[in-house]
Amino acid sequence: MKKTILVFGLLILAILLLFQFSKYTLTTGDVRTEIVVSIIALTFFLIGIYINKKSLHKKASNLPEIDESKIKELELTTREYEVLQYVSKGLSNKEIGEKLFLSESTIKTHVSNLLIKLNAKRRTQAIQIAKSLKII
Repeated sequence: MKKTILVFGLLILAILLLFQFSKYTLTTGDVRTEIVVSIIALTFFLIGIYINKKSLHKKASNLPEIDESKIKELELTTREYEVLQYVSKGLSNKEIGEKLFLSESTIKTHVSNLLIKLNAKRRTQAIQIAKSLKII
């Protein structure tokens, strides 16, 4: 992102300098120089459009496919799956409860059910197992 901003900033600076130069050539009466400057400015503009399309409109990265059948096989409820996703983002029980508008004890129950269903001892282990099963 910083690279794109830098490139566009330099392109804008170059275009501004070219326009100032063309203003100078207009006052001196040298029309040929103004045409050359306009062509160069147009070239910079087209390069900017090309860079914009190339850098900002990248295709979505290959995200791992979620194995829906494995979720059903593990008998995870929708709410437990939501809690698992928030756990994988590193949120605490209290933060998850605030996001889902549930009490902290309800979240603890869901996490405990997740640990049992994934056969894990800790939250981090549950996340590792869920990633290996391709459900998150």
